[in-house]
Amino acid sequence: MEQRIGSKSQPLDAAAVNPAYIPGLTSPAKAEPKDAAVEEAASDEAASEEAASEEAVVEDAAPETPVAEKAPAEPEEEATSESDPDSEPEPDPDGPVFEASDRRASITADHSGVHLRLDDQEAEFRWDEIGAVETESPRFGKRFTITVHTPDRRWYPIEIEATARARFKEWEDQLDAVLDAYFEDGEESAL
Repeated sequence: MEQRIGSKSQPLDAAAVNPAYIPGLTSPAKAEPKDAAVEEAASDEAASEEAASEEAVVEDAAPETPVAEKAPAEPEEEATSESDPDSEPEPDPDGPVFEASDRRASITADHSGVHLRLDDQEAEFRWDEIGAVETESPRFGKRFTITVHTPDRRWYPIEIEATARARFKEWEDQLDAVLDAYFEDGEESAL
């Protein structure tokens, strides 16, 4: 009969132990001693003082032309805003807005898209990133659920606790108005 000395368990893969493990990445560098950080900061200050004195000498020698510097700056700003093909004119921000929140969660749907917040986590979706928006009101209880579905088959549910069950109908009407105004489904593009 064979006998082994030592552990019978196999070593675990790093990804099984640490969900943040990514093969090929190294750990951050160790912190350097405080004395070295103080010396480095002192040498940086001395170097910045020397650079400032050199810049002052160069500025005194150069003639001042503030009018020539300001003139090219204004057309560049106009050119960047006009030449940007990706920027689309935003829809009217005076359109319908849906907002609902409780002590932990909130949802806002307006002309820019849908913004979800739960505690310290946030998710923002533009209208072109949304595949569907689903609402669900429970038979019992006061938690109104809104789920944002994306085209890549992911969904993001959020539950808002209402003060009264009568708010469910009000919230659904407000959300429908926002969806009718801003959300374009695939049926219109297929025609």
